[in-house]
Amino acid sequence: MDIGMLWYDDDAKRQLDEKVARAAEYYRAKYGVAPTECYVHPGMLGDSQPAVAAGVRLRPNRTVIKNHFWLGVGETPNNGAQAASVERGRARRGTS
Repeated sequence: MDIGMLWYDDDAKRQLDEKVARAAEYYRAKYGVAPTECYVHPGMLGDSQPAVAAGVRLRPNRTVIKNHFWLGVGETPNNGAQAASVERGRARRGTS
């Protein structure tokens, strides 16, 4: 995932899965697609935390500050090829 949306939620009353669900809903409303990955600080994931919350895969990343959520659509071999194809087409036409 190269591009994503950063979401901040430090509400101590909410559980991690609820925070991710709220962020994912906002992402869907804003971008029209559901996020598939969410990077969080490893300290936010305990041993008992699930690997998925609200249908979004949770991935630990030390570069993400606590209480921040970096959501986006993970790259699959197929959508990576589609993105490369779009970029090649733009390069041929001279557009960006």
